[in-house]
Amino acid sequence: MPAKDEDILNKVMSHYTVDISGLEEENRILKETVHNLKDELNKFHRTPLLVASIRDMVGENALLRLNNGNEFFVDVSNECKGIVPGDTVLVEQKNLTIVKKIDSSKKFNVEQFVIVEKPSIMWQDVGGLAKQADEIREVVELPLKQPELFRKVGIQPPKGILLYGSPGTGKTLLAKAVANSTNSTFIEIVGSELVQKFIGEGSKMVKEIFDLARERAPSIIFIDEIDAIAAQRIEIGTSGEREVQRTFMQLLAEIDGFKPLDNVKIIGCTNRKDILDPAVIRPGRLDRLIYVPNPNIDGIREIFKIHTRNMKLDAKIDPEKFCKMMEGFSGAEIRASCTEAGYFAIRNNRFKIFEKDFHLAIAKVRNEENTEGKDYLNMFG
Repeated sequence: MPAKDEDILNKVMSHYTVDISGLEEENRILKETVHNLKDELNKFHRTPLLVASIRDMVGENALLRLNNGNEFFVDVSNECKGIVPGDTVLVEQKNLTIVKKIDSSKKFNVEQFVIVEKPSIMWQDVGGLAKQADEIREVVELPLKQPELFRKVGIQPPKGILLYGSPGTGKTLLAKAVANSTNSTFIEIVGSELVQKFIGEGSKMVKEIFDLARERAPSIIFIDEIDAIAAQRIEIGTSGEREVQRTFMQLLAEIDGFKPLDNVKIIGCTNRKDILDPAVIRPGRLDRLIYVPNPNIDGIREIFKIHTRNMKLDAKIDPEKFCKMMEGFSGAEIRASCTEAGYFAIRNNRFKIFEKDFHLAIAKVRNEENTEGKDYLNMFG
């Protein structure tokens, strides 16, 4: 065969060899894609597994507890022979056979329900509540900072306090300020969140909250709307009411379970002190009751000054006049008045706040924007 023809033949064969290699690689990729798609499809047909915890081991079997509180005596597969009480496992839905042990990602499941933070609120951010601040310092701050004083005197400080009063008077601010001053972890929870659907879940949450507080000590547990679980108990009620009472009893047990000089303090908060069960405010529990009222005129001046310190006020504004107009306002309403005044300036493309802005804002907070608000607007043009 001539050399020229041989070269052409070699080129053609080389070309087909490259094509075959490319096709084989493409075929391999397609097979892998098909295999992966089949695996994904099988996942959609696979029966989901339940998450449960091991309560106890009885020989080769296990006493299993589901999240709804039900317990079952079940078999253990050969792959899970090393499980012990307290482990979290996956179980098959039909006969609840344990098929796999899993690691719990969180020690405290309650962390998803509570706000855990180091507050930035300082005492100078709280106005008009000097007397209440002093009481809280005595009960919460002093035992956390100087526990030796109480040991030398030979007395036990209160375990917790109850802040009560109308909405918006600054109860939460007081709690956050004392947490900041003591460099404590602030664990905030709303009482209604402790009311759970399944039996025993509310009690479990309460226990985990106190365990979490002890681990993060020094810490302050702030229970807002505590009347949701601590209302006066009744003899006959629905199953839901009985579950609330179980949760309340667990709360009382946890309060009784730690020493007054532990680095954990409890602050309850309510607008309805009149409906609380006497058991929660008896001596030895939340026995220091602190009333947080609407601010007087001096308190209004302090709060108004706090919320306007970063605002650009017109030189003609007389703060005293507006403070007198806001008599009877809560701290939250004073803050809302300052915020609304800023909005009236923004709507007019201004950065400076004028008298008419505060007049309109105060009228709006009083829900009088249709009467006084229009009069003020006509007055100032």
